[in-house]
Amino acid sequence: MGSFYLPKPTSKSRRCGQDAHFLCREKLTLGVADGIGGWLKKGIDSGKYSRELLKNSVAALDRESRGSVNLRRVLEEAFCMTKSEGSSTACIITLRDDDHDHVHCLNALNVGDSGFMLFRNNKCKFQSTSQQHRFNHPYQLGNFNYGDGPDIATEIVLPVESGDVVVVGTDGLLDNMFPYEIEGILNRTQDDKNVAKLAKTIAKYASYNATDRYSDSPFSRARKLAGTKPRLGGKIDDISVLVAKII
Repeated sequence: MGSFYLPKPTSKSRRCGQDAHFLCREKLTLGVADGIGGWLKKGIDSGKYSRELLKNSVAALDRESRGSVNLRRVLEEAFCMTKSEGSSTACIITLRDDDHDHVHCLNALNVGDSGFMLFRNNKCKFQSTSQQHRFNHPYQLGNFNYGDGPDIATEIVLPVESGDVVVVGTDGLLDNMFPYEIEGILNRTQDDKNVAKLAKTIAKYASYNATDRYSDSPFSRARKLAGTKPRLGGKIDDISVLVAKII
């Protein structure tokens, strides 16, 4: 497992941004959360919420068994323990193994517009679907009256094979890169076994697209589909990329 994080340059919290992530190799589990930026208008840094949510997720993982992690229980416990103001999306993934430590299944739990892609032989086999109340207003966990709870999380179970690559990200990645662009990176770097380096390469590519005013990005296409004023270009945002390779 490897990761790379790029806070957006305009972030008021330059060192931390509003994304958070974790890698738990012991429990074959990883996750991201994206604090909702709209809280800044009320003077609230929702990055504190996303970081506390995942800190509590890791604490809940300590009570789970490797290879058979109950993600819904983990997220529900973390949600109940998180007291910071704000809200965030969340995507948590665990890899299940059998008695011989052979990974054969991926379990994911997703809330909002963070998500993941599964690649096999450098081709995208699956991409999770964004959960949104309306355009650019994702489902979100939080301590406020109209917030969503972990019960609305989408649960995904997929078979995996040796050599598969899982790419997890916040919307800073998914709004700025299509699966075929990541396929191109995987093809160019397939001999490099360093997944942290791969995560950095993907994040840098997404960052470049985010600042390209003429990019036909996933975000610009989503704007058009939503019926809002069409606009080319990416979306400048915090970018979190996590990569896991099945062995």
